[in-house]
Amino acid sequence: MASPLVTIICLCYNHEKYIPEAVESIINQTYTNLEIIIIDNGSPDNSQEIIKDIASENPDIKMIMLNENIGNCRAFNLGLKDSKGEFIIDLSGDDILLPDRIKEGLKSFAENGEEYGVNFTDALYIDDSGKVIGQHYKRDHKGLLLDTVPEGNVYSDLLERYFICAPTMMMRKSIIDQLGGYDENLKYEDFDFWIRSGKITKYCYTDIVLVKKRVLKNSLSSGQYNWKSNMLSSTYLVCLKAEKLNETESETKALCKRSIYEFRKALFSGNLKDAHNFSTLLVRHLKPGSQRSFYILMNNILKLWS
Repeated sequence: MASPLVTIICLCYNHEKYIPEAVESIINQTYTNLEIIIIDNGSPDNSQEIIKDIASENPDIKMIMLNENIGNCRAFNLGLKDSKGEFIIDLSGDDILLPDRIKEGLKSFAENGEEYGVNFTDALYIDDSGKVIGQHYKRDHKGLLLDTVPEGNVYSDLLERYFICAPTMMMRKSIIDQLGGYDENLKYEDFDFWIRSGKITKYCYTDIVLVKKRVLKNSLSSGQYNWKSNMLSSTYLVCLKAEKLNETESETKALCKRSIYEFRKALFSGNLKDAHNFSTLLVRHLKPGSQRSFYILMNNILKLWS
């Protein structure tokens, strides 16, 4: 692999406090053949002025300033359409890339070959002040992983459970283009991208902490299972896509496990319509003898909660 262009699409919404550090972490990469696109998604705070100041000192930075929030998926797609890189990183304006993130990602792609379309890594979780409050993958006292991280054909793993820290991903642009970008009908992009891309490409893992993900109470990623959240409807729509994509019994089992997990989350977050949808989805894939009894049980549970 020569020196391919890597595009970082940095999406900002009310990140005036964090966007300078996020952009600085891109500029300070040890790999330098970069295209930087910053999109402000209609922030009512001072983010746009700060971004303009940053761009005035770094004229190669491309800016897309939106007058209103058009949703993360649609905003990202605007940047994707304007991007020229062979590889893409989708970075939130409050997260941080460590200096070797891109170098290590390209190394992994070169070692694994063209059939691998997504690279992901370990990450540290930080709070509002930047203090480390956790790590994505659990490790022992020697720093070794406690559990094996799935690699290769990971569609069933992605469908069954969350195991990737989304901002650590680095993707071949050809894969995102093949999918038509992010689905603009959804509230969030991660799960849908994992499911659709997991069917057409392989994933490779780099066992190094290369990203810091900020955990904020009012962030989109933190609100998925909040009381009466509107994000679970998007999760259900992705599960319906998976239902159509599934080809094997193991993939159907993964969908059932996901449906049970999301049903419980929906129930305990007061999203009864979503809970009903997930239970109905699950019933469709149960053995005929157990469908009726399970359906009656789920309906009784929902009645108690309503």
